[in-house]
Amino acid sequence: MNVRRSAAALAASAVLCAGAAPAALAAPSPSTPPAPVIPSGLYGKKDPTYDGVWRQSFALLAQNTVGVKPAKEAVDWLAGQQCANGGFASFRADAATACDDKTMFDTNATAVAVQALKATGGRDAAVKKAVDWLKSVQNEDGGWAFVPGTPSEGNSTSIVISALTVAGEKPAEVKSKAGKSAYEGLLAFQLGCAAEPAADRGAFGYQPAPDGKLPANADATAAAVLAGLGQGSVVAPSAADTPAAALACPAGAADPAAAAQGAAGYLAEALKKDGHLTAVTPGADQPTADTGNTADAVIALAAAGHKQSAAGALEWLKTNSAEWAKDSPAALGTLVLAAHATGTDPKSFGGTDLVTALNATGPAPQTSATAEPKSEAKDEGSDSNVWWIVGAGLAAGMGIGVLLSGRRKKNQL
Repeated sequence: MNVRRSAAALAASAVLCAGAAPAALAAPSPSTPPAPVIPSGLYGKKDPTYDGVWRQSFALLAQNTVGVKPAKEAVDWLAGQQCANGGFASFRADAATACDDKTMFDTNATAVAVQALKATGGRDAAVKKAVDWLKSVQNEDGGWAFVPGTPSEGNSTSIVISALTVAGEKPAEVKSKAGKSAYEGLLAFQLGCAAEPAADRGAFGYQPAPDGKLPANADATAAAVLAGLGQGSVVAPSAADTPAAALACPAGAADPAAAAQGAAGYLAEALKKDGHLTAVTPGADQPTADTGNTADAVIALAAAGHKQSAAGALEWLKTNSAEWAKDSPAALGTLVLAAHATGTDPKSFGGTDLVTALNATGPAPQTSATAEPKSEAKDEGSDSNVWWIVGAGLAAGMGIGVLLSGRRKKNQL
């Protein structure tokens, strides 16, 4: 779950600026915006407006996973982004100024911050406040939206459920005012045994299209596997390895773990053709490789106990992810987590030392990893795609869900 930040820009634009978008596109401002000021404790050197908390959280999660103790100022920066009510925005340039009714709260940023602060330790009060805030913005259908107060979608619902689980909550017991549980909200986004084409059965969708059909979405599907299995972003390598299977029909609609396994089967099948997932990006005639969601799929399949189903995609990432991940803490962090989940050495990932590269994007850690990543038998965003932001006004008319399947993520802006 990772670069999602381009989608954050799209979602924010669609919510706040959809009505003004055509005029903005027709008459762009001739002025050049000032270069962003990068806080000293923040990882990454690109504009953090849409992914500051997201990329920081993945950097800290990855460092903690491989035995690196992050810089104190890095953890303090993340904790300092929290608003008094417990929620997080995508980024606050001036954390000394109190959040107010103009603050655009971000459920995804809050959820990954919960995981990072839980992992680094010593912030139990902040974690509890964030969890309480997430519960407070649960929609009546049991799910969550990226922007609180808007309709639920499969990706944010999954990300929040994973955070709740890491924090010690039981998603089946987290219920909306209407009595719908978090898992009920999640399972509503799965394409069941009547879905067409049949290849989409088991996948999860982001949101229904204008015609009411729920398209399969790789981003939401990978996140849903972790949520259904009660996993966070950090997946411990497992000794078990079984083939991924298609969604069992009739599916156990009330069983999140069975739903997760069906989603894993969809991902495994989708990876067979090229060894990676694809997405159609604005302005492109043909689908292109979707590196971020491929990394997420590897983590999801490993969590589901299907390492062999992830093996081809893992090898593809080793060969093809370097440019995508360059200087991107969210992308590098995601690759570290993919390596960890599959029992792969992140210090020798297709010729790249991911840990050193990640550490170089921010303040020097207090300690460096001196041993191989921990192996346990049990379970336990990006700044580059500027055109996503340029096209944000168009997203409202085109349907955010379609574009999100290309790179909502999380994935490593």
